[in-house]
Amino acid sequence: MLFDTPEAVGELARRMADVDVLADGVTALWEAVVGRRPDAARVLVEAGADPWRPLLGGWSPGRLSLAGPTPGLFAVPAGESLTPAERTRAEEARRLTAALGGLHDEGLGLACVAEVDAAEAIRRLGATPAADELVDAVLDDPFGPAPAAVDRLVGVTSVPGGCVVTQPWGFAPQTTGVLTRLSAGTVCYGLYANPKSGDQGAIARDGTVEASDLHPGGGPQEGDTSAEVLDAYLYRLDAVAYACAFAGLRPTDGRGVTGPPDAWVELPRSDHRRG
Repeated sequence: MLFDTPEAVGELARRMADVDVLADGVTALWEAVVGRRPDAARVLVEAGADPWRPLLGGWSPGRLSLAGPTPGLFAVPAGESLTPAERTRAEEARRLTAALGGLHDEGLGLACVAEVDAAEAIRRLGATPAADELVDAVLDDPFGPAPAAVDRLVGVTSVPGGCVVTQPWGFAPQTTGVLTRLSAGTVCYGLYANPKSGDQGAIARDGTVEASDLHPGGGPQEGDTSAEVLDAYLYRLDAVAYACAFAGLRPTDGRGVTGPPDAWVELPRSDHRRG
């Protein structure tokens, strides 16, 4: 429905016995808000949809819209507003997504580490400085040098709030061995933008991977907490920004992801993938 014109959405809505019928726990109006379709949302409300019906994580479509790009989309009844913390989170999301600039992330591996700078991350990984010749060869053609050398090469960059470990052509930063080492005493979000199956996320905390096979940037899901629903909405279709925000990183530009990093290093020859 939401890929149709507003006129088509309106016609379909008028034919529905219940315009607020649930599918996967949400209504068509919810999908319009999350999908950034204010034109469809207005048509659905005109057809009788309720903007203030609580759905996922206690959020209603109307209240969720207050955190997004069209806060004036619906008439707001008394008592409906964002908390100061939610408003701050939404403001940071706008700043962060603008700073990163909607990076094209296909094939990218990333680890966002809270409260750990580049030097400490390198120490934790047992990594060594990469030879300039290797870096130049890989940047020129990531599939040219020996696969083992390419697989071990990562960039590390300090950013406000922590650091970013990146591999623009592969998944090494999201592997178990890397995440467990980096997350000792802190939290780390790993991302691999798999060209075949889409963005894959993992959370490591205090040396343990506690969640994997996540879908950053995929939008809110049933079972999400209130905070998870908000973040999934704010960073929908922006997995890189979501990963940074989860770890509390506040980069001012995309250099930590796209380079040049503070340092190019080689991971140990040991099986870093499994730790």
